[in-house]
Amino acid sequence: MSKGKRYNEEEKLNVKKVFAVIIAIIVLVMVGFMLKNILSKAKNTKPVEAVNYYALYQDAKWGIIGTNGETVINPMYQEIPIVIDKSKDVFLFTYDINEEDGTYKTKAVNKNNEQLFTNYNKVEALENYDSAENVWYEKNVLKVEKDGKWGLIDTNGKEISEIIYDNIKTLKGIQNSIIVEKEGKYGLLNCNGVKILDTNYSEILNFGDDYINGYITKNQDGKFGIVNVSGEQVLENNYEEIYNIYSDKYFVIGENGNQQLINKDKEKVLTENFDEIKQITSTGVIYVKDGKYGFMDFEGNIIIEASYDVLNEINTGIFLTQKDGKAGLIDKDKNEKVAFNFKNIYYNQKAGIYIAENEDLTQTLIDSNFQTKVVGILSELNTDKGYMKIKVDDSYKYYNFRFEEKNIKDIYVNNKIFVSKKDGKYGFIDTKENVVVDYIYEDATELNEYGFAAIKKDGLWGAIDKEGNIVIDPKYNLDENLKIDFIGKWHLGVDLNMNYYCDK
Repeated sequence: MSKGKRYNEEEKLNVKKVFAVIIAIIVLVMVGFMLKNILSKAKNTKPVEAVNYYALYQDAKWGIIGTNGETVINPMYQEIPIVIDKSKDVFLFTYDINEEDGTYKTKAVNKNNEQLFTNYNKVEALENYDSAENVWYEKNVLKVEKDGKWGLIDTNGKEISEIIYDNIKTLKGIQNSIIVEKEGKYGLLNCNGVKILDTNYSEILNFGDDYINGYITKNQDGKFGIVNVSGEQVLENNYEEIYNIYSDKYFVIGENGNQQLINKDKEKVLTENFDEIKQITSTGVIYVKDGKYGFMDFEGNIIIEASYDVLNEINTGIFLTQKDGKAGLIDKDKNEKVAFNFKNIYYNQKAGIYIAENEDLTQTLIDSNFQTKVVGILSELNTDKGYMKIKVDDSYKYYNFRFEEKNIKDIYVNNKIFVSKKDGKYGFIDTKENVVVDYIYEDATELNEYGFAAIKKDGLWGAIDKEGNIVIDPKYNLDENLKIDFIGKWHLGVDLNMNYYCDK
C-alpha cells in the first residue's frame, strides 16, 4: 500500500525568530554605542601619573609633599615621618616621646592623614643600615605590636606572620632577612613573612653580603653551622667558628683557634702555611702570613708570595695591591696591569670598568683592557641606564660604558630642555637648540625625574620647571649641601640620610 501524500498548509511567519533577530540587532547597536563611548573616553583620558612622596620640613614641623611639590600633609608633626616606599601613601610618625623612660607612640597615616592599622598598639618600619651607616627600610613590610607581642603586616594591612614574638629586628646590612626573638631564642623570616628558621638559635649572622648566600647560625651549645636561603642545612652546627668569608664551594672554619678551609663535603682543603684567610676566589685564597698578604691555590701552591701589605682580588684574576703607599693592579703572575699611581682602585662589575681615585679628588676611568679612557670628576654612574656623567675641564660629558661620548639628549630622552653653557654662564636650550632660558646663571642642574632643575645666581639657588619657568627665584644658600635638588619650591635637605625637602 502506498503512502499517502502529505500536503503542507500555507506557510506562517515565525514570530519567535523575527523577535530574536530584532533583539540581536538592538544589542549590536547598543554594544556599538558603548564601544564608541569607551574609546572616546579612553582617547580623552590622560594617563594617571604616578606620585612619589617625601618628608617635608617647614617651621620646625614635619609633613609630606608629592612629586609636583604639592603639600600632601601639612607640616604638623614633631618628628620626621618615615616613608618606607616613596610610591605608596603609607607614612609612619612617632610622637609622645618620653626620653626618661624610653616610651613613645607610633601611628601610620595615608595621604589624607587618616590613621591606618588602628588595631595595633605600635606600627614601625623595619630599619636597616649599610656598611656606611646609611639608613634604609624594607619597603613592603611593617612590624606591629599588639598585647606586648610583635608580628609582621604588609603595607595593605594584611598580617603575614603571627603576632607572637618578643622582638623583631633586621639583619644588619642584609635585605629580606628579619630576625625574630621568642623566649631568648632567635629565628628568621623573610619579608613575605615566610619562616626560614624556627626560633631555636642563640645567634643568626649573614654569610656574605646578600641574603641569597644564606646564613651562619649558632645553636644553644655555641656551635656554628650554615643554612641556605631556604633554611636547608649546608653545614651542621658542629664547628667552633665559621668565618664570614663567602664562597659557594668552600668554607673557612675555626678549630682549636686556627682557621681551616673545607669544602661542601666537609673535607679539609687547606690547613697550613697561613695565619689567616682573607678572601676566597674562584682559583684560590688570599691569605696572611707574618702580617703580609699572599695568594695560594686550593692545593696549597703559593702563586703570589706573602709580601704585600694589601692584596685583594677585585676582578677575576686581577688583584689590587700597593707599592710605596700607592694603589695599582697586578695579575696572578705579578704583571703590572695598572701603574701604582692612585689612592685606591675600585671595579664596577655591571659597568665593567675600573675607577681609580687620584690625589686631587678626581677619578681616572679605565676600561677592561686597562687603558685609561677619561680623567675627571665622576658625578654619576647609572648602571640601569648605562651611562656615566663626568666633569672634564669644567664641563660635564656623558659616556656609555664603552666610553663613547653621548649627546645629553640621548641620556635624558624625556626632557624638553637641557643645560647649556656659554661664555662661562649657564642657560637652557630645547631639543632644537633654541635658547629657552637665557645664559645668566653661575651653575645649573639638569631636570630631575620630576621635571625640576636647580639654578644658581649670586651664590644662591632656586628652581625652574620642565618648561623653563621660574618656580622659585634663587634665594637659598646651599653651600653645605652635598646634593642640589628641588621638588617645586622645596630643596633637598643637608642630611641625605634623612631624605627630606625644606624651604630653609
